[in-house]
Amino acid sequence: MTVTNPGADRETAFVLDFGAQYAQLIARKVRECGVYCEILPFDTPTERILARRPSAIIFSGGPASVYEVGAPACAADLLASGVPILGICYGHQLIAHLLDGEVASGATKEYGRTPLEVLDTGGLFAGIGGTAPLTCWMSHGDLVSRPPSGFTVTARTPNTPVAAMADPSRRLYGVQFHPEVAHTPFGKTLLKNFLVNEAGCTASWTMGGFIQEAIEAIRARVDAHQRVVLGLSGGVDSSVCAALLGRAIGSRLTCILVDHGFMRKGEADRVASVFRQSFDLELIHVDARERFLSRLVGVTDPEEKRKRIGEEFIRVFEAEAEKLSNVAFLAQGTLYPDVIESGTGAASTIKTHHNVGGLPETMKLPLIEPLRDLFKDEVRQVGRELGLPETIVARHPFPGPGLAIRVLGEVNAQSLDTLREADAIAIEEIRHANWYDRCAQAFVVLLPVYTVGVMGDHRTYANVAALRVVTTEDFMTADWARLPDDLLERISNRIINEVPGINRVVYDISSKPPATVEWE
Repeated sequence: MTVTNPGADRETAFVLDFGAQYAQLIARKVRECGVYCEILPFDTPTERILARRPSAIIFSGGPASVYEVGAPACAADLLASGVPILGICYGHQLIAHLLDGEVASGATKEYGRTPLEVLDTGGLFAGIGGTAPLTCWMSHGDLVSRPPSGFTVTARTPNTPVAAMADPSRRLYGVQFHPEVAHTPFGKTLLKNFLVNEAGCTASWTMGGFIQEAIEAIRARVDAHQRVVLGLSGGVDSSVCAALLGRAIGSRLTCILVDHGFMRKGEADRVASVFRQSFDLELIHVDARERFLSRLVGVTDPEEKRKRIGEEFIRVFEAEAEKLSNVAFLAQGTLYPDVIESGTGAASTIKTHHNVGGLPETMKLPLIEPLRDLFKDEVRQVGRELGLPETIVARHPFPGPGLAIRVLGEVNAQSLDTLREADAIAIEEIRHANWYDRCAQAFVVLLPVYTVGVMGDHRTYANVAALRVVTTEDFMTADWARLPDDLLERISNRIINEVPGINRVVYDISSKPPATVEWE
C-alpha cells in the first residue's frame, strides 16, 4: 500500500546487518560517497540479494564471535557471486571464517584509536597510505589470525596482524577497523575507493536525481483526478514532503495540520502562518486537542502512547478526507531512521514511531511516503533543492507525538502546560546564545519525580525538569552538547523562577547509543 523505492532501477549497494551498532551509519556514509544504499538482514537469501542486482555489498560489524554456535552468518555462496564485498570488523572476520582463513580471540583486545600500518598503498588505501602510521578506530576482541588463500594482507596494527586484507581477483575485501566512524579520518576515502575504484560504482546518487525519481513515481501512482491529503506538522520532514508532493501534483494536494494539544508554545499558529507564507497549497487546520488527550487518560507506557497517538492521527485524517472529493492517498513524511528504529528484520524495535509501528492495522487510505528511504540530512538537502526557507529546513526535529512523550508517565493538561512553558524558556535562551544552529535538537522533559526545594524560605515539593541538547549529523548516533555553564545557569534559573511546579533542573549528558535522543 505504500509508495516507496521510486528508483527501483538505481545503482544500489547493500549493507548486510550482523547486529552492528553502526549499520545505519555505514549506509549513510555510502550515500555520502554518491551511491544509494539500503540495509538488509544478514540472513537474507542470496537469490533475493542478487535479484536486486547489487553494485556492492558491505558486511557490517556485530557483537558475536564467528566461531560460536549460532553466530549470525550469510550463505557462503554470496562470496562466490562476483559482487564486490567489503567486510567490516565482524564482517571482515566472517569472510575469513567462511573461506579457509582462521579467526581467533586476540591476546590483546583493541578498542578506540589505534595506529595502523598500511602495507599496500593501492586498492582500498589508494591516496591514503604513507610512511607514517594512520589512525583508525578499533572495537574488537577477535581477529583474523590467518587470511584465506588468495588474500593479501594490506594493513596491520601492533596487535592485529591482518587489519586489512584483499583478494581483487574475487573482488573480496576486509578491514578490522571501522571506516564509517569519524574517528577513522580516512574512512570515507577508503569506502569511496571500494565503491568507485574496486566495485565500479558511478557515484550518481544525488538529491536532485532523487527529486526527479520521486516526482515521476508519485505522478505514476496518483491518477490525474485523484487527490492526496498530507499530515503536516510543520517540521522538516512533513514540510519537505509537502513541497515534493506539491511539485508533483500541485493543487491536488491538501495539507492537514492537526493540533493534538502536544505542540510547543504557540506552535500550531506559527506553523500555519509559515506554511501559508511558503506554500501555495490548501491547508486545513484541525483542533483535536480534547480528542487526543482523552485517548491518553491513564496511559503511562511510552509505546502505548505512540500507538494511540498514531492511530488517532490516521482517524482524524480519514475524517477530514471524507469531507473532500476524490481523496485516494494519505501522505506522510516518514524517514529511514523512523523505519529502522521502529523495528525491521535487521533491527530490533528501539521505539515505535507513530507514523510507522503506530499505524492501525486497518486504514481507509493507502500511504504515500516519498521520503521513506532518506536520512535526515538528505531530507534537508531535498528541502533546499526545492527552495524551502532555512526557517523550515534548519528547524530542529519535533516528534509526531510531541510533548506527550516528553511528559514522562501519564499525560494531562496541567503537565503539558508546565512543560510547554519550560521548553519555551530553554529554546529562547538557546537561540539568544546562538546555540540553536550549533546543536541538532534541544528540548525539556518533565519527569514524574518530585524533589524537595526551598523558595523564599518555604519548602517546596515539585517536579524535576531535564534539559536535553544533542549534536549529531544523522540522528542514528548523537552526543550531548557541551553548552556553556552560564547558558545552563540562565535556563535553570528562569525555569525554576518562572514555571510553577518545577523546582529542579538537570542536564542530560548521555550519548546515543546507549541512550536515545528522546526519553520515551
